Amino acid sequence: MWGRSTRHTPWCFLPCLAVVDPFLRRVVVLDMSADQLKTSHGFGDFVYWNLFIAIPFVTACIAISKSSTVGMIAYIIASILILSVGVFKSFCTHCPHYVQSKNTVKCMFLRGIPKCFTQKAGPYDLVEQVIVAISLIVWIVMPIYWLCLHPGLLAIYFVSLIVFGATVRRYECSRCIHFHCPANSVPEDVKSRSLDTNPHLTNHPT
Repeated sequence: MWGRSTRHTPWCFLPCLAVVDPFLRRVVVLDMSADQLKTSHGFGDFVYWNLFIAIPFVTACIAISKSSTVGMIAYIIASILILSVGVFKSFCTHCPHYVQSKNTVKCMFLRGIPKCFTQKAGPYDLVEQVIVAISLIVWIVMPIYWLCLHPGLLAIYFVSLIVFGATVRRYECSRCIHFHCPANSVPEDVKSRSLDTNPHLTNHPT
């Protein structure tokens, strides 16, 4: 499934994508070879993906602001806290892009952010999986009440999230060097060849 074995994929990880699982399973995974893995992200990647995820985020802010400006500010602050502690600390610290960075992170979503959390090598433990899953669920569900007051914005919110997830799945997960990520869809034979020829692709400090 998804072009790879799911035997070691924690079921509780990234539950926010479960609703679109049947669709994502049909997304075509690009043919990959070891030299096609994406080992770094440029500034253009950072701008593109942040503009993409900004669509549902700004949509939620607009919906909340129609009822309360204070509520919108609280939502922004809560989002920063949830994503920085729940995702950045528990998820990103295992990623090769984090581990191999020197002082600041350079990935598709974060650039120039100090490495304020201890880097971790190896797969995620159960506690980290649960923390990330809950954090993502809370972040996605948090603005639903206000979005339901504006059906048009609600539609934009969910469509943009689905398209974002499908696009990341197709164009990033299929060539990502974060092999411990449950969403990684790089074929197992490509992983093996890439690690044999490029040991630096692991998320162990170099």
